[in-house]
Amino acid sequence: MVSEVEFHDRMLSLGLARVSEAAALASARLIGRGDEKAADQAAVDAMRTQLNLLDINGVVVIGEGERDEAPMLFIGEEVGTGNGPGVDIALDPLEGTTLTAKDMPNALAVIAMGPRGSMLHAPDVYMDKLAIGPGYPEGIVTLDMPPATRVSALATAKGCEPDNITVCILERPRHEDLIAEVRSTGAAIRLITDGDVAGVMHCAEAETTGIDMYMGSGGAPEGVLAAAALKCMGGQIFGRLLFRNNDEKARAAKAGIEDLDRIYNRDDMVTQDVIFAATGVTDGSLVPGIKREVGYLTAETVLMRSKTGSVRRMSYRNPTS
Repeated sequence: MVSEVEFHDRMLSLGLARVSEAAALASARLIGRGDEKAADQAAVDAMRTQLNLLDINGVVVIGEGERDEAPMLFIGEEVGTGNGPGVDIALDPLEGTTLTAKDMPNALAVIAMGPRGSMLHAPDVYMDKLAIGPGYPEGIVTLDMPPATRVSALATAKGCEPDNITVCILERPRHEDLIAEVRSTGAAIRLITDGDVAGVMHCAEAETTGIDMYMGSGGAPEGVLAAAALKCMGGQIFGRLLFRNNDEKARAAKAGIEDLDRIYNRDDMVTQDVIFAATGVTDGSLVPGIKREVGYLTAETVLMRSKTGSVRRMSYRNPTS
């Protein structure tokens, strides 16, 4: 039976930070070692252990895949002691396994938590995504606009020329036409090899990161995680599920999605207040990575609550012996 205990985001937030810290610290010993699977498994095991210490009645709604496909924090897995509030959990124990294996920037351990029923149960398919930061009116950009029009519209709203806009896009062959069209406007593009949750989050801190907009297709589960981050940081995100075959459509049906062409905004994907934690694994523009010194590992975490709009940055110095 689902607990009816109230979701106290303030009380749970520090525990959530411990969860992302544990995952990041566990994967740190595998940075640059070339073993993506081992790094991911280390992060998963540590995250599960910490989640099961929390007084929550939790269900993973965005995780590592279906039960039969992923023996690690799978969608539908129950976590926590079972004694607390019923909560939805979206997570990526190691967002950027390749980045970690190759010691490249912006690998993160990320997790979001909200009341039961607050997050879109996105199937493991692609999602076409568009995101901008806070401070702009609704409807300035839409998924139905051509990419070049989005750039021009955002530049007008920002009060600048398109060549002062920078767009973040995943470097994939499927994005060749998108990249060409964006560059035709004069806008700059920051290509990333992996980690599109961080890519979307960059938009919310444009003055720091230099990123104004995120465009392109990536995993739908990561879209929900990114929406949870922007729910706390501010900004807009839009997503439309993309289906390559009937099997993927069946996954959507299993997740309870009936309108396959629906465009989701941030508050469709995350309907209630959430808490979000991200700990750096490798150095990035959002948060520093794990730092090694004799006898210690230091982790840096950003912890956010959408209810208050608070963004807390924390440093955790952990003895290695």
